[in-house]
Amino acid sequence: MKVKNLIGCVVLIATLLVGCNRSGEKNFHLTTSSTPAGGNPPASTAAPPRAAPGISYADVVSRVAPAVVTIHSQMRVRQPQQFPFMDDPFFRRFFGERTQQAPPERTRQALGSGVIVSQDGYIVTNHHVIDGADQIKVDLTDGRSFDAKLVGSDPPSDLAVLKIEASNLTMLTLGDSDRTRIGDVVLAIGNPLGVGQTVTMGIISAKGRQTGLSNGSFEDFLQTDAPINQGNSGGALVSTNSELIGINSQILSPSGGSIGLGFAIPSNMARTVLEQLINNGKVRRGQLGITVLKIPSEEASQLGVTQGPGVVVYQVQGGSAADRAGLRQGDVISALNGTAITDPNTFRNSIASISPGTEVTLTVRRDGSERQVRATLGEFIPQAARPE
Repeated sequence: MKVKNLIGCVVLIATLLVGCNRSGEKNFHLTTSSTPAGGNPPASTAAPPRAAPGISYADVVSRVAPAVVTIHSQMRVRQPQQFPFMDDPFFRRFFGERTQQAPPERTRQALGSGVIVSQDGYIVTNHHVIDGADQIKVDLTDGRSFDAKLVGSDPPSDLAVLKIEASNLTMLTLGDSDRTRIGDVVLAIGNPLGVGQTVTMGIISAKGRQTGLSNGSFEDFLQTDAPINQGNSGGALVSTNSELIGINSQILSPSGGSIGLGFAIPSNMARTVLEQLINNGKVRRGQLGITVLKIPSEEASQLGVTQGPGVVVYQVQGGSAADRAGLRQGDVISALNGTAITDPNTFRNSIASISPGTEVTLTVRRDGSERQVRATLGEFIPQAARPE
């Protein structure tokens, strides 16, 4: 995704954080203080100032850091065949029976992070950290290394669950991400650029963000200015109460490095996906079959809707749950099961969190009057899984 700043001509690139291709080299430049050329450092006659009592998060870090792991994924990348037509008998008549060498294979290694969420070895990370991996290894902070099994992966939310054979592990408790506030202090923990486990501090900068990168765009990101970089993917975003409130996933950057625009999948979304992947190996999501618009917006005004609350129906898919329930273009949906609707993204995620086949009640305003509409949800099918 590229956005061009018309004033400064800066190109911003939204980046998934699984960095550190091991085939490349990393160069680090360290700057040290130095003494004046040709002489000794100037003597100081003043006593050094006494350090004032400061705020430390060392106790929080000591509790949560052992639950954050490093993930190494390895996948085979096959080179394309140079002469694939040689398998055709027609061409063998002219070129003879030649021994065709097998195309060489190369491996690609990637580095990410993960969070232990159970004492018996379940680990949550990003889908893009392990996507296509043939081999996955997990390194713990105590020096142990384990082969990991993929329990399940969910591209629409960019989450995956791994399992290692271990017990009595330090784990993180999933907190309530809905209770986080803009301005809350948070810590990001992971393995950026392969330098080793790193802790950074920042605040919650915004909630309910979308970037459009995840497959399916079930996004409700917590935005943070805690510095995160490539390799932090799948790592922990924790509160000062030592609760896991997010899984670090993406950054927005002109260079690929942190500029203070990081995005984490909220723990409440991660909890729902985690439970379904462990219990069923996949995630099932409810679907109404409508496209809704924000109020106010230009498109909503074209439908004659200029004020809310709620969202306005722009399109109804034929044969969908919404179609069977009688929803129409121009209907304003103000509540789902009695809970007020504030924006299209929250509404979509709320519907997706309900199991297919469940009946829901929508509060709908049409032609100046309000009514209750009941609909039985269908099932969302990811684009990649749909039949041609």
